[in-house]
Amino acid sequence: MRWYVATWLLVPAVYGVLSLISFSVYASDKRAACRGERRIAERTLHLVDLMGGWPGGWLAQKSLRHKCSKRSFQKIYWVTVVLHCAIVGWLLAPSMARLFGAI
Repeated sequence: MRWYVATWLLVPAVYGVLSLISFSVYASDKRAACRGERRIAERTLHLVDLMGGWPGGWLAQKSLRHKCSKRSFQKIYWVTVVLHCAIVGWLLAPSMARLFGAI
């Protein structure tokens, strides 16, 4: 049973770290855009979001007003969110089945 507790404590921590990284990457891209400097590739932003940083990416889009009006970016962003959630659900399904089977 301890493994399940550790997993459920670890998952929010990982999302928190990845969200901070994602927010930082979006902020760096926004800063570069304002300064007319070289930008971070959109595929990099999407990759960080796909890896689990999508909550931080969403927060950065809203608070920094960055990439929120570009429709093509938003479509791919939401596909990465759904894909990420599907992968995580698939990975956690066996442990959830064992957990509920043990109850």
